[in-house]
Amino acid sequence: MPQGKPAVVPKDGLTTRQRRNRPLLAVHTGEMKGKSTAAFGMALRAWNQGWSIGVFQFVKSAKWRVGEEAAFKALGKLHDDTGQGGPVEWHKMGEGWSWSRKQGSEEDHAANAKEGWAEIKRRLAAETHDFYVLDEFSYLLKWGWLEVDDVVSALAARPGHQHVVITGRYAPPELIEAADLVTEMTKVKHPMDAGQKGQRGIEW
Repeated sequence: MPQGKPAVVPKDGLTTRQRRNRPLLAVHTGEMKGKSTAAFGMALRAWNQGWSIGVFQFVKSAKWRVGEEAAFKALGKLHDDTGQGGPVEWHKMGEGWSWSRKQGSEEDHAANAKEGWAEIKRRLAAETHDFYVLDEFSYLLKWGWLEVDDVVSALAARPGHQHVVITGRYAPPELIEAADLVTEMTKVKHPMDAGQKGQRGIEW
């Protein structure tokens, strides 16, 4: 897209403004790191616009306190205190969804994932947030914990102006087909190839 101009202008009856402001479904997939990082970068822009942010982390351990979580919770508090930016909610499957008050690691992970998706569908129907990050959500589809058709249908039918970003490897073809923006992270070089493990400030 040189100079930000689209290669094709569709004959859809929409004005440039209407087409430019339609809600997007984005998918960040592929083997390389950076999928969640890119999603949270988009969420920062959304927060700056005053949008309501909803982050739902699947798979990651509740014990892993990532830097993005601390930063967004601080931004949420800044909004609560000053009105700057937008409100922020951050939920993790690994610690028991905050709305259900369940704790512990003995719960069935598939049932927990279904509970999380059911809550997301309720929020989409209610237009609770403007911007959703469904982090590592694609794994639930690969593992068969959720039905791909149900997910795609709910996302396609979401009302209002709600942006959704899904991250994780192995995004299924149906999700990729339904998405407006798809990025595949491809590895060219990684420190782990030279025996280096993840480090503070880079991976968390």
